Amino acid sequence: MLSIIDKYILKRYLATFSLMLLLFIPIGIMVNLAEQIGKMIDNEAPLNEIVMYYVNFTIYIGNLLFPIFLFLSVIFFTSKLANNTEIVAILSSGVSYGRFLRPYLIGASMVAILMFFMTMFIVPNASVGFNEFKYKYLKKGKQDRVTNNIFNQLNETDFIYVSSFDPARQLGHNFTFERFNENNELDFKISAANIRWVDKDSSYRLTSYKKRTVLGDTAIIESKRRLDTIFAFDIGDLTPVSYVAETKNLFELDTFIKDQRRKGASNINTYVLVKYKRWALPLTAFILTIIAVSVSSVKRRGGMGANLAFGILIAFIFIFFDKVFGVLAEQSGFSPLLAVIIPNVVFGCLAFYLLQNAKR
Repeated sequence: MLSIIDKYILKRYLATFSLMLLLFIPIGIMVNLAEQIGKMIDNEAPLNEIVMYYVNFTIYIGNLLFPIFLFLSVIFFTSKLANNTEIVAILSSGVSYGRFLRPYLIGASMVAILMFFMTMFIVPNASVGFNEFKYKYLKKGKQDRVTNNIFNQLNETDFIYVSSFDPARQLGHNFTFERFNENNELDFKISAANIRWVDKDSSYRLTSYKKRTVLGDTAIIESKRRLDTIFAFDIGDLTPVSYVAETKNLFELDTFIKDQRRKGASNINTYVLVKYKRWALPLTAFILTIIAVSVSSVKRRGGMGANLAFGILIAFIFIFFDKVFGVLAEQSGFSPLLAVIIPNVVFGCLAFYLLQNAKR
């Protein structure tokens, strides 16, 4: 059962966190609108799409900033409790610091559950609309995917390659399709100057088509100026958009990563990093809550301002660590798992140290 103190702190915890979201998300929308309104007008973005973009923007950005909003809100209301000597009164009544921390952990659990379901199931849907609008109207002309030197392993025997791919025209250049037998020997190789998806016929059109079939020591060459045919792959799978992992829910993302591993995707670390960050996000809520309580539960010279300044510094350092290790995982061979674990371990140790000092 929750005591009166538990209910009081938990109510302040959730109310301040909700107020922080209600205050800062509209500010974020207004800042973004002020920056992007010119591009929206220039690219003739329809009003209904703009409205949906900002609905998705609220969910997408709010989810990213959940831990920071949580951190600052805990510092804010706990500093007020400390300045009003309410924490001194609670601890002086015989309540241990660990018992005092309990409603904070309950609040962190509630927020962590919300964050988990949002990041696993709600945010992926919002990410689709958010990113599609961004590349259609705000980053018009910029690439949202890798379009050069694309190699894919379709299964254990089939491999495809295109030197460049135009997603808008669904056209690939210097196409190659190779199939190998169980002895890892070439069965046949298809090459073409271009490969284009013909939506009307649901088929592929190859120009300057050439097929080389290997039969023992001999090879049969077949060539045509143009050939319409069918392949067991989707041309859109040649170059998944850079944000594709963000658009997958919990179950879809696991399946997608397994499929990309089988195909030998070169940017697999980007997808795996998204997966691990989702799982780590609820844990971050607990770490930042403990740091925030430990920092702000002691009355200091400078009051709430000093605590908020320290909190903002910690928040920026956390974001810096998260970004640095994220870039390392995406751009090099650094393990995505370590890229997620290291910032949380570092700040977990900081939380433990600050908590031990706060108990004194």
